[in-house]
Amino acid sequence: MSATSTPYISFPGNASEVLPYYAELFGGELDIQTYDDMPSMEGFPFTPPPGAVAHGTMTSPTFSLAGGDGMGDNLPVLDSDVYSFLLTFDAEDEARGFIAKVLDGGGSEGMPFEMAPWGELYGQVKDKFGIRWDVNVPAQG
Repeated sequence: MSATSTPYISFPGNASEVLPYYAELFGGELDIQTYDDMPSMEGFPFTPPPGAVAHGTMTSPTFSLAGGDGMGDNLPVLDSDVYSFLLTFDAEDEARGFIAKVLDGGGSEGMPFEMAPWGELYGQVKDKFGIRWDVNVPAQG
């Protein structure tokens, strides 16, 4: 089997704000297609609001993410501890730099970045959109 995996998030109507944030955070390339860009919405089971993101991708050398705006009355809630993205960095300074960027961008600390009982540096931050990032640096040597 040959497959790749990219997380896909249905955003609560703010994909046009979230995806550029992640492109800046990770230094990635961004491609966004709105429903307005589509030639015809005929036959779709819903009518998207103006400017809604149909599909977007953020691709960086280390992380890729895809998503679009959720539709309907019960839009998804992103702020949850039932999922997170685990980022493993090679060096402590890179991990601390990522955490600082998230915190400086309006995020919050969930668990301090420090030595964990299993012998690796570990911490948690939530970005300003409620996505939790688990940050890890494996034990050296």
